[in-house]
Amino acid sequence: MAGLFEELAHERTSIGEIVLQRRRMLEKGGFDVFEVKLGDEYLMSSLFTAGEIALSNLGLEALGTPSAPLDVVVGGLGLGYTAEAALDYQSTGSLLVVEFLQPVIDWHVDGLVPMSSRIPDDPRCRIVQGDFFRMAQDPGIGFDPEEMGRRFDAILLDVDHSPTRHLTGYRGGFYEPEGLLRMSGNLKSGGVFALWSDDEPEEEFLKVMDQVFDEVCGEVVTFPNPLADRMETNGIYIGKLPG
Repeated sequence: MAGLFEELAHERTSIGEIVLQRRRMLEKGGFDVFEVKLGDEYLMSSLFTAGEIALSNLGLEALGTPSAPLDVVVGGLGLGYTAEAALDYQSTGSLLVVEFLQPVIDWHVDGLVPMSSRIPDDPRCRIVQGDFFRMAQDPGIGFDPEEMGRRFDAILLDVDHSPTRHLTGYRGGFYEPEGLLRMSGNLKSGGVFALWSDDEPEEEFLKVMDQVFDEVCGEVVTFPNPLADRMETNGIYIGKLPG
């Protein structure tokens, strides 16, 4: 089994042990899969990235054709697929990535994850260590420590499993109407909030979003599971403020 599995990084944090590991899969001719675990929970795998990429693509496409470069926030760095997709978007002028766990930021800076050199080195991008959910609740301070009260065209969030299945840590009523309303104060007029979910969009949370945003929809992202020979699904919630 030597060489089929490697633990690349392992550190204790305030919310549990965070692990980055690489697994050599022998199926389909053999390939490497990067995985992130928090305690016993699998947070992300490089085998399944369609939902994370769709979060950026669908969220930014909901803005329509922009007249100026877009200012974007990504909540949750992970392996970097959502942030990388935002940088691939032609109209992205600046990207601020908010990540709670410093070890995850270090993985990217140290080159341990697949696209590690892309995100820290892109001049449009900055990574900020902070609690997205606390920062979201005070638009007067906001996400950018260098420019308090800064507003953004899009906020793309991929932290919890779903609006009802959360990781440990502060949430402060974020997924309730009042929490989303406070968060929306960080958006420009016509701005978009998009949220990744491991589950397909649920009508109950769409109704919560409908109390805050002018336009709301839920999208299902379908992608193959090459190991189980079946299709899997994620959900993307999108809310847009009036322009």
